[in-house]
Amino acid sequence: MSLTQDPKFRVALARTAEDLRAAQALRYDVFVRELGGSGGMVDHDAGLEQDRFDPFFDHLLLHDDAARQVVGVYRMLREAQAEAAGQFYSEDEYDVSPLRATGRRLLELGRSCVHHEYRGGPAMYHLWNGLADYVAAHQIDIMFGVASFHGTDVQALAQPLSLLHHRHLAPEALRVRARPPHGVAMDILTEDRIDRRAAMVDVPALIKAYLRLGGVVGEGAYIDQAFNTVDVCLIMDTAAMSDRQKRIYGAKP
Repeated sequence: MSLTQDPKFRVALARTAEDLRAAQALRYDVFVRELGGSGGMVDHDAGLEQDRFDPFFDHLLLHDDAARQVVGVYRMLREAQAEAAGQFYSEDEYDVSPLRATGRRLLELGRSCVHHEYRGGPAMYHLWNGLADYVAAHQIDIMFGVASFHGTDVQALAQPLSLLHHRHLAPEALRVRARPPHGVAMDILTEDRIDRRAAMVDVPALIKAYLRLGGVVGEGAYIDQAFNTVDVCLIMDTAAMSDRQKRIYGAKP
């Protein structure tokens, strides 16, 4: 389903203040109206979800030109941009020094969302194709960023968090760690107590997609009260992606 019967998708980086406001408006619809998030810079009167990092990120927009609307967004931060911002966004939640220590080209991803009318269709595929082009253009080696479970009840998420810890934990060289005091262990259940099928049902679609691409998770989850989420940090080594995974992602093997 979409706002138009025949959507005309176009992916482009935000170039103007109007583009950025369109991204922030969609983020407000998803993260604030749908998911109950908040934040010090959220503008409820204007309906914009924003933060101090927005001016430093590149913002990838998915337009439906038939509907004349932005229907998907991603924001992306390279190391030089993070230096200008003073840090990566994720560093408030995770110690990313293992990634910095690799000396490889890093790209932080965040605030990914799609208009509710376009979910389950080709919209995310188009966004990922645009992301793949960006990664290739900037010769990115490692992508990372936080992805979220809705709600802050860690015990209610014991199955999926434990599954991620036991089956998808990053290798030590890439293993970022959640910061105290809001970082919590994910190995709530021993591996023999995990119902893998039930656990995967509770894993959000975006996290599943990253796992299919060979993504791994950092040590520990982070409780984000402002956004009403439990976050995990996903890491993807682009050199380790198989040809099949690259085809799923949109890059050329």
